[in-house]
Amino acid sequence: MASTRGRRDGAPPTPKQRVAVVIPAKDESRRIAATVRAARAIPHVDLVLVVDDGSEDATQHVAREAGAVVVRHSHNRGKAAAMETGAAVVAMRDTDDRPARLLLFLDGDLGESAVNAAPLVPPVLEGAADVSIALLPPQPGAGGRGIVVGLARRSIHAMTGWTPTQPLSGMRCLTREAFEAATPLARGWGVETGMTIDLLTKGFVAVEVPCDLRHRASGTDLRGQMHRAAQYRDVLLAVNARKMRGVMRGIGRRTAPPSPRA
Repeated sequence: MASTRGRRDGAPPTPKQRVAVVIPAKDESRRIAATVRAARAIPHVDLVLVVDDGSEDATQHVAREAGAVVVRHSHNRGKAAAMETGAAVVAMRDTDDRPARLLLFLDGDLGESAVNAAPLVPPVLEGAADVSIALLPPQPGAGGRGIVVGLARRSIHAMTGWTPTQPLSGMRCLTREAFEAATPLARGWGVETGMTIDLLTKGFVAVEVPCDLRHRASGTDLRGQMHRAAQYRDVLLAVNARKMRGVMRGIGRRTAPPSPRA
């Protein structure tokens, strides 16, 4: 922890780095209170912000009672929009005399395990990485066959050279600079894959960190299969959009008029 006392050389004390937890949530009234309370216990966290993305239950009220700052979308706009709203609200609460808060994104259904996201902070806080991504243990009840994960992993490797273990992990800590470099975020379930590709292609450093986090897993029933189908679609859209962007940049470089000679 940075010292708040003046240094012997007379220089002003270094302000302590703060962390804002941003929790996009929809219809999470059963788990959001435990998630908020656990997130508040993470070292360096001084702000827990819940973005209620058009919930039809009491998510916003439960989160506020648990100690979170709450902002609400009047209708469901998706995770990417909730993340962007959360980051914007955090920026409004940052002050010029202190470093911009690190952003720690957590899912609303982590419950008491949310405190175990604490290991994501040090690599970014200490400058070893620009973004840290949680590696979760096997989740009880998970019924996927790795098809979507495989698509995301192969695509990230093909476009950046890095092969993540869990490319779809949404629990991640990053600097304000890194977040802004990744915006606008990919829509839908492609947000994590798109963010990782955008950051790595721009020279930012990513690491994966084991975290003992627990959340609801998609099963093998029809609902779970539909969820994975939507994930596959959105990841593919995010990847193809970035491939096309790269192609257009290449065309632009080839067709740019030569610079006039001095």
